[in-house]
Amino acid sequence: MRAVTHRYEDPLDRIWITCAERIGLRVVRLEGAYATSDGRGTLAIATPPELDADDSLAQMIFHELCHSLVQGPESFEQPDWGLDNESDRDVVREHACLRLQALLTRPLGLAGVLAPTTDFRLFWDALGPDPLAPHDDPSVPLARLAFVRTHQGPWAPHLREALLATAAIAQATAAHGSHAPGSLWSRVEPPRPRHPTTELPLAPAGTAGEHETCGTCAWAARHGTGRRCLHAERPTRTSSPACERWEPATLDCQACGACCREAFDTLLLHGRERIARRHPELVVVRDDVLEIPRPGGRCPALEGDGSASARYACRVYDDRPRTCRDFTVGSANCLLARRRVGLAI
Repeated sequence: MRAVTHRYEDPLDRIWITCAERIGLRVVRLEGAYATSDGRGTLAIATPPELDADDSLAQMIFHELCHSLVQGPESFEQPDWGLDNESDRDVVREHACLRLQALLTRPLGLAGVLAPTTDFRLFWDALGPDPLAPHDDPSVPLARLAFVRTHQGPWAPHLREALLATAAIAQATAAHGSHAPGSLWSRVEPPRPRHPTTELPLAPAGTAGEHETCGTCAWAARHGTGRRCLHAERPTRTSSPACERWEPATLDCQACGACCREAFDTLLLHGRERIARRHPELVVVRDDVLEIPRPGGRCPALEGDGSASARYACRVYDDRPRTCRDFTVGSANCLLARRRVGLAI
């Protein structure tokens, strides 16, 4: 009799189990689990008979990894990523997770294959061309921050590699079975065209960047006689079509406040600046150096509550330190600060 030495394994299963392992999670199949993390490195997914016909292990793992991205790296040490699955407390974070999934899958044509199948599917189906609209929704900054984390550890580069491998399999499979009745492979879409120089996905139809160019984007900084994309760190052309990360070149400081609400824990003063004389309550002296402490990264002179519709203002603007005066709106530091608070991806 022939000895069986190998077994067949779904290639998408292998891709996503390996992705989870490289990120730091052990995937197990557990009856009755649906999908749950124990906060100690194990991600349990229900057994195949318990899942719906449009569920797959790949989709389940991807969804859970998106939860971890929204919650941040500390969530790996918390059961179920620190989410409350028994009440509506974390609905905003569930919405952020789905917005993130759309951001990651749509450019690759995978939105139909890796679509969520939870009770929040109605929210997913209602997302418009721009998954980050409306921009004043409280889940949007969370989704943007999560997207930025996809380029950081422990997720990078493993999540991106798994998505690209899945896209390759999906495109090949769809070509051979796209008309099979009821098959998820029939929902594979062509990947979105790429920017000619940065290789980022182009802005999709129906979004703010659809008819824009690099010449109108805040992230296309002047570089010599041309432009350089601060996202891709590559030269670009003023006339090139906008990518999915397009932002208008004119930024509203009072709708932002990013440079003043997160980052450094202190701001050093250059000698005895005017602010030290007029607002001594803000200034401390350490080792003969004057500084303004910023607890949690936020400047104590900043006004604005941090809500999606907040307006920010500096209550000592006329007396602000030289460092603040030298900070330029639209500079690389400005744009990175916007990304840090969830105003850009």
